[in-house]
Amino acid sequence: MATHRELFDLTGRLAIVTGAGGALGHAVSIGLAEAGADLALFDITDTGLEHTRRAVAALGRQCVAVLCNVGVEDDVDRAFTVVDETVGRVDILVNNAATAVERHRPEAFPLDAWERALRVDLTGYFLCARAAGRRMIAQGDGGSVVNVSSIAGATGLGRGNFAYSVAKGGINQLTRELAIEWAGHGIRVNAILPAQFRNAGWAAVETDPSPASSSLLQRITDGIPLGRLGEPREIVGPVVFLAADASSMVTGALLPVDGGNLALNAGGSVRWPDEPT
Repeated sequence: MATHRELFDLTGRLAIVTGAGGALGHAVSIGLAEAGADLALFDITDTGLEHTRRAVAALGRQCVAVLCNVGVEDDVDRAFTVVDETVGRVDILVNNAATAVERHRPEAFPLDAWERALRVDLTGYFLCARAAGRRMIAQGDGGSVVNVSSIAGATGLGRGNFAYSVAKGGINQLTRELAIEWAGHGIRVNAILPAQFRNAGWAAVETDPSPASSSLLQRITDGIPLGRLGEPREIVGPVVFLAADASSMVTGALLPVDGGNLALNAGGSVRWPDEPT
């Protein structure tokens, strides 16, 4: 019977992380490396990508960094070919890449903004999952795909987050469908649904003294029962769990990592008069 350490041990496995240069991608990459995995890092820009590559290499793990726009099929094919030629296998895929959110009212939503959001935030997940799945099937010893979705895929956000939310809802169903399609190959496919996590964008909101930013931040944290934004390091545990043998009987799951947001009935959940805020 495996020990708890063995259940979370990723030694000898190769994990691909897309969007590896961002706050969440960086934290996840470090966490996977600390669990023993070697890494292939994909991102569309090299500044954050190189920062993550150096951090992974400092842990003594094999690491290759590839510039890749996950919404472009040729880019994805080329990036996976680099992995084939340098590492030779794929055991774990963390689909994490995302494009900047463009907000418009639905009745005035530009088609190019809609297509751009779905191209990266949904089609990009499919392209990377397809490429990883082909390799996992050929290897014949299973694998794990972890899709980073969002609470926006399970509930409506409003405020013009139209295309973003639709893409995340698509990721949730992509997760379920792939879980069923690939179960016979021992490939598990799951998703995590984060709430708002601290990154460069939210850090800017937190430091902006304007009433609009203060009001937005207050509304967001009021909707999270734990009362705060998530920290990037708090994504790591759920991702490592879903990547590792610890979750060997888990597939097709959508795991909220949201401080209780999806459990909250915003209209009916009223604090006790003496409850701290």
